[in-house]
Amino acid sequence: MFDYTRGTVFLRDAFIPFKDANISIASSPVLYGLSIYTVFGVNWNASEKKCYAFRLRGHYRRLVNSARIMDFCSFADAWPYEKFEATMCDLVRQNEINEDVLVRATVFADAIIAGTKIHNLPHVLAAYAYPMGEILPRSGVHVCVSSWTRNSDNAIPSRAKVNGGYVNACLMKNEAILNGYDDAIALDGQGHVTEGTVANIFLVRNGVLITPSTSFDLLEGITRDSIMNIARNVKISVEERPIDRSELYVAEEVFFCGSSARITPILSIDKRKVGNGAPGAITKKLSREYNDIQKGISQDVYKKWLTEI
Repeated sequence: MFDYTRGTVFLRDAFIPFKDANISIASSPVLYGLSIYTVFGVNWNASEKKCYAFRLRGHYRRLVNSARIMDFCSFADAWPYEKFEATMCDLVRQNEINEDVLVRATVFADAIIAGTKIHNLPHVLAAYAYPMGEILPRSGVHVCVSSWTRNSDNAIPSRAKVNGGYVNACLMKNEAILNGYDDAIALDGQGHVTEGTVANIFLVRNGVLITPSTSFDLLEGITRDSIMNIARNVKISVEERPIDRSELYVAEEVFFCGSSARITPILSIDKRKVGNGAPGAITKKLSREYNDIQKGISQDVYKKWLTEI
């Protein structure tokens, strides 16, 4: 397995050893969480001996949007897409990746003791690769509905992947683990389902794939968008709409999805079995399609999602 602690990372316009990639304890991201990020998958195709980055342009676009929301005004000008793609691909090549990995790209305010100021601070890009692993068991998880409420768009917008905002997710995850669950589902201030701690959520009722609208304080997930596209292409109906807590208990299937979680079946919610307590047919079908697409062994219609490295 790739040992990222001995690998090469990108920081402040240079490739350097992981052990040398440090920032000050008095810096804005450490003191105030002033950083944004994205995580994208790089998948190894063993038969072709090639790596494919999944939806790299989409991840870049979301990073730019997060920067706009956070007023990291210099990022988009300093990092056009072509430069970002070349740097991320070079990072993978320098680490001689031949397995599935994730790449975490972060933009942070590179300032010392700047207080809560954001505007006109210098911003830099950092990135490193690490093994894909399992952020959640791929066989399925047992979850609870969190007692913590998802932070609203007018507090810390979930539409932006702001590092400091993940304190909210950490509190939910911690509560879930302490109570014997694998993860948690978040509700918004009006009691509607939003997402998991680090993944979007889908449920199936009467053969229809349902997910909360992006107006419900959740991340505009790239895997979420991919799943909806895949589902429509295999003739599965998709709805984006409000979901109440009680609808989780009567769904035939429920699953999380994300770059790190991939597609993770949810087997029970608040100790109530989902369906028959095993991954459902639609969940398994979408998971197979998604995994094949990431490795470049699926239909040509999805080739535009892949960046060959």
